Amino acid sequence: MSEGLLIFIGAAFVNNVVLTKFLGLCPFMGVSNKISSALGMGIATTFVFTIATLSTWLLDHFVLSPLGMEFLRIIAFILLIASVVQLTELYVKKQDPVLYQSLGVFLPLITTNCAVLGVALLAVQDGLSFFSTLMFTIGSAVGFTIVIVLFAGLRSQLALNRVPAALQGSPIAFITAGLLSMAFMGFAGMV
Repeated sequence: MSEGLLIFIGAAFVNNVVLTKFLGLCPFMGVSNKISSALGMGIATTFVFTIATLSTWLLDHFVLSPLGMEFLRIIAFILLIASVVQLTELYVKKQDPVLYQSLGVFLPLITTNCAVLGVALLAVQDGLSFFSTLMFTIGSAVGFTIVIVLFAGLRSQLALNRVPAALQGSPIAFITAGLLSMAFMGFAGMV
C-alpha cells in the first residue's frame, strides 16, 4: 500500500503532468479563468483520465501486446480516449447543463488533451501493474485538478490587481504559470 501512496503523491505533486511534463496546457490556460469552471474541468478530466488510462492498460495488456501489435498503441489509445470523452460529454450535458455551458468547447477538447494520452502511454511504457497504473492515473488526475484550480485562483487574484498594460491577459498568465511550474519543480529536488 505504501508503494501505491508514493506513486500517487509522486504523480500528483512531484511529476505533475502539467507543470513538469507540460502536458494539457490547452485546458490549463483556457479554462482557468474561473475557479468553478476549472474545478468542473478538473473533475471531468479526472473521470476521463481514470477510465481512459485503465481501459488503455487493459487493451494493451490483453489485446495489443499478446498479438504483437504494440505499434498500434497510439491509434488505439486515441480512439478509446475519444470514446470515453464522448460518453463523459453526454453525461455532463444531461446531468449538469450549467457546467456543460461553462466548459464550452473545452469539454470535447479533452479528447485532444495530450495529458490524457501521455498518462496512458507513460503507464504502459513504464510497465506499471494495474494497481500502480490506477494510483498513477488518479495521482495525475488529482494533480491536474489541483494545479488548474490553483491557477484559476491566482488568475482571479491577478484580475483584481494592477498589471502593466503590456503584461495584461495572456502574458501575465504565462509568467504566473512559469512561476508555478518552478515551484512544483522544487518539490522534485526534495524527494
